Amino acid sequence: MSADTGRTGLGILLMIGFCILAPVQDSFAKLTSDAVAVGQVATTRFLAQAALLLPLALAFGWLHRPKAGEIGLHLARATLLLIATAFFFTAIRVMPIADSIAIFFVEPFILTLLGGLLLGEPIGPRRYIACGIGFAGALLIIQPSFAEVGPTALLPLVTALCFAFYMILTRRMATRMHPITLQIYTGIAALSLAVPILAAFDGSGFAPLDPVWPDPRDLTLLLGLGVVATISHVCLSFALSFAPASLLASIQYLEIVCATLLGYYIFGDLPGTMAFAGIALVVGSGLFVFFRERKLGRRPLPQP
Repeated sequence: MSADTGRTGLGILLMIGFCILAPVQDSFAKLTSDAVAVGQVATTRFLAQAALLLPLALAFGWLHRPKAGEIGLHLARATLLLIATAFFFTAIRVMPIADSIAIFFVEPFILTLLGGLLLGEPIGPRRYIACGIGFAGALLIIQPSFAEVGPTALLPLVTALCFAFYMILTRRMATRMHPITLQIYTGIAALSLAVPILAAFDGSGFAPLDPVWPDPRDLTLLLGLGVVATISHVCLSFALSFAPASLLASIQYLEIVCATLLGYYIFGDLPGTMAFAGIALVVGSGLFVFFRERKLGRRPLPQP
């Protein structure tokens, strides 16, 4: 077995690890009680990311002094990722995890369209059609959820939009620094934004942002969320350094399968017939877009 084959195989295994761990992270978030502000849950994810990875980066000398322009990009990325995380965690509190993730997977279609609008990347008619089918699939998932939980069902779409812009910024920075370093600065920037907001809303009674001291059960769940989120994104970062993004992107749809299994096992949630049809359309059209990108010799943007 060649070294390149071995690296690609390791990248695939790490990507599978991410697809298994990411729904576990979401399950921890869904299991936290409504008494814990969703902003507090999202902030915990970034606190763990910075706390766990910073000693590692210091030990290996991966840190550097960011310049003013870079700091601005870190803050912009952190803002988008904070909004995306908080909105997604809000959605999964009342929606099945699999449905939320499937709706979120319109993000590659948004990214494809933004690549044409903002980056001048050519988009053929077949990919436009695939994007349209993917959005139609998302609507099939949203429709029954909207009837049950109202506008909250739209939050994964907002998450996907924020994440697409986040990925465009990531494209500008991913080649300039070690992936662990990029995650640390993202975590620190997110904390610099989130902590003052939580402090300002402390005691306000505004449930999404009014922090509380969690009870032992919620504290355990928050710690578990932070650790799993950090490990999963480390797996993802290194998977992208070992294997082509165009190959790994197709594997990421395994995340929907894992989310469906966990949602059913832990919460008894199972997507309905219409939602399953929507998931099939999202996955099918998404795979078409990714394989089309691969055939044309282009790689989708790296994940964070």
